Amino acid sequence: MAISRASDSSIQDGLPKYNDIWDGTTATSAFDSLGSVLLGTATSTITFSNIPGTYTHLQIRCLTRGTTGSTCPVYLRVNSDSGTNYSTHQILGNGSTAYADGHANASYILDGWGGFQSFSGDDLANTFGIGIIDIFDYANTSKFKTARALWGRDNNASSGVTGRVVFESGAWRNTNAITTLTFTTDATTYGINWAAGTQIDLYGVK
Repeated sequence: MAISRASDSSIQDGLPKYNDIWDGTTATSAFDSLGSVLLGTATSTITFSNIPGTYTHLQIRCLTRGTTGSTCPVYLRVNSDSGTNYSTHQILGNGSTAYADGHANASYILDGWGGFQSFSGDDLANTFGIGIIDIFDYANTSKFKTARALWGRDNNASSGVTGRVVFESGAWRNTNAITTLTFTTDATTYGINWAAGTQIDLYGVK
């Protein structure tokens, strides 16, 4: 079925007029920026708080690199909840090998394994990992919260840790609306921070 352009003037007088009819020219954004963090110095934690509950979904876009050491997860926790009421699973490929992994009763909704670039001897200089995370029905108080993510990194076939792509999903077994998102490298375990230039942006999806 073809979609025709419509305008108020093309609708017959006396019939209802609806403001949500597309006029063929006006562009409206489905995304609103809710916050952006661009690091000038290294840190291990980035938090978005006071997230309004007026959107349908949330999207997070990540550009990440570590300061030292090996590849490290990008943990995502919700509402400062560090309990074991999360679960996550993923599939990963590095150009020659594919495998799947999962974690029940975890302390994070996503771990971003493979989307994180670090300043180790195996990683190319000036390269960053990327990720896009979608969190669905984040303000709905009648269901648990679910998220999906796509992560990627590339080392140009460098030795050691290769480039990889990861598709991941997770759940937070809680019906509370999401008001805070915290991203951490778990520096206590891995001894690694995010490097300057790391950027994480949060968007509300209408």
